[in-house]
Amino acid sequence: MIKIISGEKGTGKTARLVDDINQVASTDSNVVCIEKGNRLDQLLKYSVRLINISEYPVKGYSQLLAFIGGICSKDYDLTHIYIDAIKKVSGSDNMDELSAFLADLEAFLGDSPITVTINLTANVDTLPDAIRKYI
Repeated sequence: MIKIISGEKGTGKTARLVDDINQVASTDSNVVCIEKGNRLDQLLKYSVRLINISEYPVKGYSQLLAFIGGICSKDYDLTHIYIDAIKKVSGSDNMDELSAFLADLEAFLGDSPITVTINLTANVDTLPDAIRKYI
């Protein structure tokens, strides 16, 4: 399953994401959070595996999908993946590329029990339907 938290800059998306991550991490879940930089490291519970994408040679949505595939292959009991600031993590603002990424990610996840939650800075009203359906 894919969920998107979307809104303009300064609308509390990251706070909602952090609350959701910490709530899920309180249960018996295996949680990974992908971000660019280290701004969340002091806000998340110790059990969350925090990945700074800047430390890896990942550029664009296709490489991000491959990276997520690698994470899933390592952790067979993974339950949740969170991506903070998808545009920064992927290095792309292109909404068509994001739409294609979401379709590919949904196909990759298939029937798996993994939930992917993505933080997207954008006006919900201007998003294409292919992205809006995940909000």
